[in-house]
Amino acid sequence: MPKPPAAPASRTQLYTAAERTRRDASPWTVVQGILAPLQFLVFAVSLFLVVRCLVTGHGYEAATHSVIVKTLVLYTIMVTGAIWEKDVFGRYLFAPAFFWEDAVSMVVIALHSAYVAALLTGALGPTALLLLALAAYATYVVNAAQFVWKLRQARRDPASGASRAPRSEVAA
Repeated sequence: MPKPPAAPASRTQLYTAAERTRRDASPWTVVQGILAPLQFLVFAVSLFLVVRCLVTGHGYEAATHSVIVKTLVLYTIMVTGAIWEKDVFGRYLFAPAFFWEDAVSMVVIALHSAYVAALLTGALGPTALLLLALAAYATYVVNAAQFVWKLRQARRDPASGASRAPRSEVAA
């Protein structure tokens, strides 16, 4: 009877030395560093427009356009992020170090894509569409928090090559 495959070794560090070297050398690291705050800015503006429309009943077209822009930025960061993950970890998605972030990212993409599909097909009315956008945005916030947590982990890793965070930041 064949033995079951061994469980993957737990990672005590976010990156191995080789992965860290590949991360630092990848041009996609810079791309991700630019796209992540851009996506958050687009999200914040769109969230405002969506909530304003739900509360006041005005600005539906602006809210709709903003969700489409947010979705396009999301697709862009996901494709470039997958390329970054391939550069660093040798696989496009679900590298052990980012498995759960990628899993939640798939839910984020599914919800944004459902919004676009429902908009294009007329499957949902305006209020339902905007509520679907809010569900997508709530999931995005969870996913963004996951990635911020990983960034903080990488900065705290003494082998990361980055200086350790000051004591006041560690406690926060």
